[in-house]
Amino acid sequence: MNALKNSAATRILRAPGGRISLRVPTRAVIVCAVLAIAVAIVSVVSLTTGDYKLSVPEVVATLFGQGPPGADFIVTTLRLPRLLAALLVGAALAVSGAILQSLSGNPLGSPDIIGFSHGSATGALIVIITTTGGMLETALGALLGGMVTAIVVYLLAFKRGMHGLRMVLIGVGVSSMLLSANSYLITRASLQDAVSAQAWQVGGLNGRGWEHVQPVAIALAVLLPIAAYYGRRLSLLEMGDDAAKGLGVPVERSRLVLFGVSVTLCAVATAAAGPITFLALAGPQLARKLTRAAGPNLLASALMGAFLLVASDLGIQRLFPSQQLPVGIATGVLGGGYLAWMLAVRWRARS
Repeated sequence: MNALKNSAATRILRAPGGRISLRVPTRAVIVCAVLAIAVAIVSVVSLTTGDYKLSVPEVVATLFGQGPPGADFIVTTLRLPRLLAALLVGAALAVSGAILQSLSGNPLGSPDIIGFSHGSATGALIVIITTTGGMLETALGALLGGMVTAIVVYLLAFKRGMHGLRMVLIGVGVSSMLLSANSYLITRASLQDAVSAQAWQVGGLNGRGWEHVQPVAIALAVLLPIAAYYGRRLSLLEMGDDAAKGLGVPVERSRLVLFGVSVTLCAVATAAAGPITFLALAGPQLARKLTRAAGPNLLASALMGAFLLVASDLGIQRLFPSQQLPVGIATGVLGGGYLAWMLAVRWRARS
C-alpha cells in the first residue's frame, strides 16, 4: 500500500488503484506501539522475577528445552500459563467492554456494571456448587449464564430499538439480582464448596494452567476478527440508528452480532479467571483517552486490558508474595478509584 499524508494526525493508506483505503490515526498507532512495548516489558519481568530468579537468556533457553535444572517447571508450568492467561483475559475483557460501551453510548456500559459478568459467575457457581465438573463444565456454565443474562437484558431494554441508558439501568438492576443469587448459592453450599466458590468469585489467576489458557485463546482467535470486521459499523452505530441506516448499515443485525461477541468474550474470560471487576470498564476508556481517536479503539483497548491485568497481577504477587492474593482485589481497588474519579469529574462538569 502507498501511504498518503492526509493531516498531521491521520494517514490514509490506499491500495493500488484506490479501491481500498484505510484511515490510520497517527496518535493511535503510537499509543498502540507504546502499549505493546509496555506489555512486553511487564511480561519479561513477570517471567524472570520471583522466588526463583531467571535471566532472559535462561527463560528463552527453557522455552526451547535447554534451560537450567528446575527452570522448566517454573517457566512452562507456573509462570508462562499464568502470564498468558492474564494477557488473554485482560484483552478479552477490555474488548468486550469497548464494544458494549460503544453500543450503549455510555461509559458505564461495561459487562461488570450491566451484569454480564455476574451472570457468567452465576452459571459457573451453579456448576461448582451442584456438580463435580471441571474447567470445561465451569466454562460452559459461565458461557450459558452470561448468554442468558444478556438475552434478558437485551429483551427488557429493547423497545423500538436499543437505547443505551435504558440498557445500563436495566443491567444494573439485573446485576443486583444476580449478586443476591450468587450469595444465596454460596450460603446453600457445603463449607468446602462455599470456600472454593467465594475464592473463585473474587477473580484471580492463582493456579491457572494451560487448560485455562486454551479456551480464551480460541475465543479471541475466532471473535477478534469478527469484532475487527464489524469495527467500522460500530463506529457508524455511535452516530445513531438513523444515520447508520442512511449509510447502509444493517443496524439490528450488526448490533446483535457485536452484542454476542461482547458477551461471549466476557463469559469465556470470566470462566477462566473469575469475575475480575472494573477491567472492562476502565481499560477501554483509558485507551480512548490516550488515543483521542473516535470509534471503539479495539486494538488499543485490548493492549490496555492486557497491560492492566498483567501489571496488576505482577504487583500483587510482588507486594504480597506469601499470601497469594487474587488479582481481582487489585483491579477492584484501581477500578473502583477510577470509577469514583470519573463520576466526580462528570458531576463537576455538569454543575
